[in-house]
Amino acid sequence: MSGMPASTPRATAPTLAELYTPKLVTTLREGYGPARLRADAIAGLTVAIVALPLSMAIAIASGATPGAGLTTAIVGGFLVSALGGSRYQIGGPAGAFIVLVAACIARHGMEGLILATLMSGVFLMLIGGLRLGTYIKYIPHPVTVGFTAGIGVIILSSQLKDLFGLTLAGPEPGPLAEKLPALAAALPSLNGITLALSAGTIGLILLLRRYRPHWPGLLIAVVLAAGLTAGLDLPVDTIASRFGGIPAGLPAPALPDVSVAKMLAVLPEAIGFALLGAIESLLSAVVADGMTGRRHRANCELVAQGVANIGSALFGGICVTGTIARTATNVRAGATSPVSGMLHAVFLLLFLLVAAPLAGYIPLAALAGVLAVVAWNMLERHAIGTILRHSRADTLVFGATFFLTLFRDLTEAILVGVALGGAIFIDRMARLVQVEQHKPFVGEDAADRLSGSDSGLQYLRGEAPFAAGVASDPDLVVYRLSGAFFFGSAATVGAVLDRIADRHRALVLDFSGVALMDSTAALTMIGALRKASGRNVTLHLAGASPAIRGALATHGLKDGEVQVHPDLDTAVRAARLALDQARTS
Repeated sequence: MSGMPASTPRATAPTLAELYTPKLVTTLREGYGPARLRADAIAGLTVAIVALPLSMAIAIASGATPGAGLTTAIVGGFLVSALGGSRYQIGGPAGAFIVLVAACIARHGMEGLILATLMSGVFLMLIGGLRLGTYIKYIPHPVTVGFTAGIGVIILSSQLKDLFGLTLAGPEPGPLAEKLPALAAALPSLNGITLALSAGTIGLILLLRRYRPHWPGLLIAVVLAAGLTAGLDLPVDTIASRFGGIPAGLPAPALPDVSVAKMLAVLPEAIGFALLGAIESLLSAVVADGMTGRRHRANCELVAQGVANIGSALFGGICVTGTIARTATNVRAGATSPVSGMLHAVFLLLFLLVAAPLAGYIPLAALAGVLAVVAWNMLERHAIGTILRHSRADTLVFGATFFLTLFRDLTEAILVGVALGGAIFIDRMARLVQVEQHKPFVGEDAADRLSGSDSGLQYLRGEAPFAAGVASDPDLVVYRLSGAFFFGSAATVGAVLDRIADRHRALVLDFSGVALMDSTAALTMIGALRKASGRNVTLHLAGASPAIRGALATHGLKDGEVQVHPDLDTAVRAARLALDQARTS
């Protein structure tokens, strides 16, 4: 019928094939030429230089061999990049797994670890296939900071023996409460040469990071330590003395010994590997998204992580996940596609084939120094301070997760942290329910009554008249947030703001209806605002309460990054004025 408004076309839902198409296929369809290959090769080599010492150090700290760490980085890293849902993700062994892997090896041996890794890969594929990856966003920020910090402390404590060259009377205890007294009792056996090597490694890494941040500090420090050890024949433990070196190539693939009894025995470890792997890989993908403005496909990424863990297990490797530090290095090195991650695995394989004998000279003290720096970085001091300042509730969630990670179990810590976060959120929502006098829950219908005056028509109900300039201006958008803005809705709001900021030059956010903002939401909002600002979008914040403004400031929003206005009308007028001035200038 004439006069009826045209229906707005709806975006068709993506098909199953589109949801699980690897980003490698997507980028190749865009067009892939020599220039992109050259950029990806440089980025892949840069990441391989970082991954080489880290992979060996993480494997040794986990109770495995350095060769198993390199195998994991090669096989797992290649499969993650080839099949994953992120353009920039780098897979390999991660420091977050050290605690779980070491405990699994202590209980079930290397065969049990390989079986648990294979089972975790199957679980990850099921999680991704059932599209459950979306729900990882419901883990609050204080929980991730808490378990990451707890793992950092445990990693640091696990390296004290090799950092100081201590000799223990018996096996090194696993639990922190037993480990520290045993290490303290062994202090008289301290090896001065070992301590000097580890301290020199740490000092050189930190100096290079500050004064030559683009140099491969980890590799330089380890190579120099190996050169000193070999040249001066220093009496310290090396890869060759403890492990007999590393193999010059990948082992042949083989299935572990599988039985129902063994599968049931390692089931808790397999579930823990899958849970932590899903969290770590998606956090890493989110970091890459924040650095590049791209969007990963969570469930496709989890399926790839599952395949990578199965592949690593078949070749005798350990757990694979997305690694935040190596992924960020990949982005900063100029990667353009998953080809960089695949090439990083190829470069590591070339090292195994060509230079494996030289790795035997690497002192364990140097690798312990590398892990000490990694552990220190896992203690996100700024994030912890922000949580402690933000609210007692977030502090409680962080503290519970942190201490349970240290003294109980990582899986238990995550579950308790998420449960506490949910309970605190429910409590916050209950406190917001108020009954105000003379204000019904649902507003009554009323006519739009106008009155005449010398200056024109005025709305008696206090509503602003329809502003055609706002409605039709393609460069201005007003977006109103209402209700509780918390970790459950943060990812969705961030994605919407990203899409809006792609098509407009001025963005007005009406916060007058937001009653609550937690730390996860505040960080998401700040990230979205900064990405929009990077695209030269003018940002205006309207009607935010002092508590909301304080939360944003506490989490790092600086003065001048957004224009703050007391109400929506003022914000819209300011945005339109700025746009008019920009058009006429």
